[in-house]
Order: sequence, then structure tokens, then C-alpha cells
Amino acid sequence: MAARHPFTDTDTSDEAVRATCDDATACKRFAISKGYWTDPYIQYFVRSVGERKAPEINRGYYSRVKGVNHLLDAFIRKTKCDCQVINLGAGLDTTFWRLKDENILPRKFFEVDFPTVVARKIHYIKTKPPLSKPVIETHSTDSLLLDAHSLDSDRYCIIGADLRDIATLYEKLKKFQLNPELPTLLLSECVLVYMTPAQSSSLVHWAADTFHTAMFINYEQVNMNDRFGQVMIENLQRRQCTLAGVEVCRSLDSQKERFLLSGWDHADALDMVTVYSMLPQDEVESSYSHRIERLEFLDEKELLQQLLQHYSICWATKDKLRLGLSQLAF
Repeated sequence: MAARHPFTDTDTSDEAVRATCDDATACKRFAISKGYWTDPYIQYFVRSVGERKAPEINRGYYSRVKGVNHLLDAFIRKTKCDCQVINLGAGLDTTFWRLKDENILPRKFFEVDFPTVVARKIHYIKTKPPLSKPVIETHSTDSLLLDAHSLDSDRYCIIGADLRDIATLYEKLKKFQLNPELPTLLLSECVLVYMTPAQSSSLVHWAADTFHTAMFINYEQVNMNDRFGQVMIENLQRRQCTLAGVEVCRSLDSQKERFLLSGWDHADALDMVTVYSMLPQDEVESSYSHRIERLEFLDEKELLQQLLQHYSICWATKDKLRLGLSQLAF
């Protein structure tokens, strides 16, 4: 599954990695076209369905989207929407529109990515009424802030920033009304792995220091020390994509340790084989009478198993308000 990347535009060697934003969006668009889940908004970010993707890739994206959304939605419901969400390295994600449609929009939804991705996303929102209308509908005045690298409305904000420059990141978030006193969910999907362990640790530490009641959801690689993991690394290196933080992806324990050593009170992690097995059973159960299994024939179930074994969801919590966040799980 394609990764995401949060870095600035000044480092030209990262160009190949930045292209993975489009890879991820194209993979989601194809899986959606096959009926794995519905998303009426992704078509405005990538027009064509594109070339065929292997069934195991589609199932991998299905488990990723459903798994992350399960925890995200559980947090929002637990706080009764009186919270804020920060999607770090958000790319062309469509979660804001889904949450609005489902009437579970947090008090404010922030997205951060590097400036060229943000500029493209803002252009799409400005020029596509199905994207701009929901933003305007959730805004209380006639004018909203819109420039090349930022969009700010009452409920939705997009910021161009470098996640390694935490002081500037925090300054920009505060400028657009981030509230450290609100319960806060931070989300990163295949983002921290492109930072060195020291850089990702600083970001995770900043989040723990800044928000007293919070949850951090991190989706990325795991079990990368075996042969399958090494092949994944080599394939990415051929595209000039270096996984600077891969040592944190050794195991589920190493994923949890990143949070527990950085000020978070509680952490859990599951590989995606386990997450896939825990998604609503009427959708994914192994019997071929069930919907997901019926969508595409899978030649080699072992390949899907291997792929899912090498991705994980880790989630960490701090809970000064005693909302019961540590109980949120699958």
C-alpha cells in the first residue's frame, strides 16, 4: 500500500516520496470503484479510476480505511463531537466531508501537509462545488480565509507546514484557533515512517505535552525485519523512497514504545490481519457469501495475509478528563 509523506518542498530528493500521495488516492479510487466502500468525494481529487489494482491491495486499503475510521469515529462519539481532529500528512483525504455527511463533525477538523499538496487540494476545493459547498455550509460568515497554502473556516482548516518544524507547525495551528484544552485526536497514516525516529518522537512528544486529553492513531508498516519487509523496503528504495523511521517498525511492541516513551499513558497496537478479522463480520467473514469476499476472487490468500501482517494500527491515549479513552478499541 502506498505511503504518505509530510516533508517540505525544498528537499528535491523527496519528490518520489511526495508522489505517493497520488498513489494512495488512486488506490483508494480504484477500490471504491470495485465497491469496497463508498466515497462520493474522492472522484473530485482523482478523475479516472486508473489502472487495475491487485485484489489484495484493494482489501488492504479497505482494512486501512475501515480500521482508522472505526477508532476516529469512536473518539468523536465519545467526546460527543466536542473535540478537534488534526490529520498529519493528510494528502487528498476526504474524511471532513464524510464526517459532515454523517453528522459527526468535530468542533474543528485540521489538516497539515507540505505546501504543494495543500495548494493542489485547495485548488480542487475552490473549483469543485461538491467540495466547496460543505465547507461554506459549516462556516458562519460570508468570508473565509483562503490563500495558496492555507484554508481556514469555522470547522475546517488546511495548513501547509513541515511536520519536523514543530515550533512553526504549532504556531500555524494556534493562528487558526487550535484549542489545546479541547479533547484532540491526531491521525497519521504512513507519515512517521518517513521521519527519523528522533523526529517522529519529537512530534509524538509535542502532542502528548500539548493536549491533556487526546488520542493519537498511527497507521504504518510493522514486522519489517523479515524477508517480506526487506522486499518492501527495496521496492521503495528503487523509487528513491527511503523509510528513515523503519527501525520503529520492527514490531507491535516497538510501535507502542514510541508513544509510551513520549508521554502517552496508554498504547495499543494490532497488525492489519487482526484488524481485518475484527471488522464487521457480515462484511469480511471468510465465507464467500459475504460482501467483501464476493467483490473479487483472491488467487493467493497467503499474499493478502503477508501484506496485512506488515501493516498495523497503533493508538495511544491521554485522558485527564476521564472520558474512558483507553477503552476505545476494536
